[in-house]
Amino acid sequence: MLAVVYSASLIGIDAQLVEVEVDISPGLPQFIIVGLPDATVKESKERVVSAIKNAGFSFPQGKIIVNLAPADLKKEGSAFDLPIALGILSAGGIIEEKNIRHVVVGELSLEGSVRPVSGVLPSAILASSLDKKSILVPDENGTEAAAVPGVQAFTLEHINQAPSFFNDGEKKQIAPNYPDEESENEMDFCYIKGQEYAKRALEIAVTGGHNLLMVGAPGSGKSMMAKSLPTIFPPLSFDEALETTRIYSVRGYTSKDQPLIRSRPFRSPHHSASEVGIIGGGSNPMPGEVSLAHNGVLFLDELTEFKRNLIDTLRQPLEDKKVSISRARQSVTFPADFMLVAACNPCPCGNRNHPFQECICSPLEIKRYMGKLSAPILDRIDLQVEVNPLKEKDLSSTALSEPSSAIRKRVEKAVALQEKRFAQSNTGNNAGMGEQDLKKFCTLNNEAKNLLLTAVQRYGLSARSYNRMLKVSRTIADLAGSENIEPLHIAEAIQYRCETHCNM
Repeated sequence: MLAVVYSASLIGIDAQLVEVEVDISPGLPQFIIVGLPDATVKESKERVVSAIKNAGFSFPQGKIIVNLAPADLKKEGSAFDLPIALGILSAGGIIEEKNIRHVVVGELSLEGSVRPVSGVLPSAILASSLDKKSILVPDENGTEAAAVPGVQAFTLEHINQAPSFFNDGEKKQIAPNYPDEESENEMDFCYIKGQEYAKRALEIAVTGGHNLLMVGAPGSGKSMMAKSLPTIFPPLSFDEALETTRIYSVRGYTSKDQPLIRSRPFRSPHHSASEVGIIGGGSNPMPGEVSLAHNGVLFLDELTEFKRNLIDTLRQPLEDKKVSISRARQSVTFPADFMLVAACNPCPCGNRNHPFQECICSPLEIKRYMGKLSAPILDRIDLQVEVNPLKEKDLSSTALSEPSSAIRKRVEKAVALQEKRFAQSNTGNNAGMGEQDLKKFCTLNNEAKNLLLTAVQRYGLSARSYNRMLKVSRTIADLAGSENIEPLHIAEAIQYRCETHCNM
């Protein structure tokens, strides 16, 4: 007897359809899985046999061959347990359906319970493209699968429910449940004392999607300001939430209570993180922190403590907004459209240019310390801000600063202008403008142009820096509600670019 069950195999953050063909024929008892399975898939034989027997079913006698097609695609993970078990029950006559049209994923325990797996959202997106838009998943993955529009999501808690599901039509369908934007962040800009200059830079960075570097003494509030960033971001659109959740689903970071990521990601890896952990990769390529920060913020605190080669690997994702990882048998691409926010001390002791403390670092030590930030990396950071220690009057003040809600309203208004501006192109924000966009939307009068060229000549800036100052000035103009870029906007953009440049 032959039965076919449809399943899915993950390639990057996408799912590819896999046909699980199960054939039971007379002969000596034998259980073979073919179709390029990895070790985890091969081990599913033991889980499937035990689960079927412990669920009270009679395990078929004879030669069982399971073919995972296409045969040249490597199959990985435990999500093939459930489709293989259903195929055996179908070929053995316990389930009446011989061709199960649902996309089926799930892991089995030896007792027969259906355990959750990662990558359910990409599998559900795959199901939405098929004729029968339905997916059968573990109960804990049900809300995640149901998040995909137009997909019928069904669940099983135990393999012994299969006969009633397929033969009697007793199906548990999960209704879509789209949670509101999460508000777990207790930080707010109103609690940040002083630092109006740095907060203004953060507002500009969020509005235009610009990368930002804060250089300042320990305790000046760099980390606190960075952690408050999510409170001034515009909310994720549904499409952005779905795209972000795909990445988290592949990593297994979703749950029954959090099936859809509704808040902007804020990732803050430690400086001891490996290159694979930051960029992604591995023998089975998985997304790293730059992809987990997609549509959000990647915050690198103590940037100069990261290895220089790791910092330099950020150049490609910062420019291309994606990470391409090539292996012998496959090549995968992960999205990485994030805003980089970094912070570091101005020197090893942290007291360089401090108004009250004495710096004990030698010029050679300072050069070696800041030397980890190469010119190509600094070229890709639009705003470079010096954060000064708080003054006594700011420290003792009990008055609250401007709240995040007020800043967020200005940001959303300026973001709406960008959405209208780039409605007919693939450009997402001002930071992503290409040469054609710059010519069209960043025209300057003679006074503004001369001011910008003077800054380039004085500080020896590159052509990339020139373009990035143009983009920042466009964002500043948007925040001011100005259709044209005025000299005042150029002057502010130059200030954010060159203040720390001359101190490095």
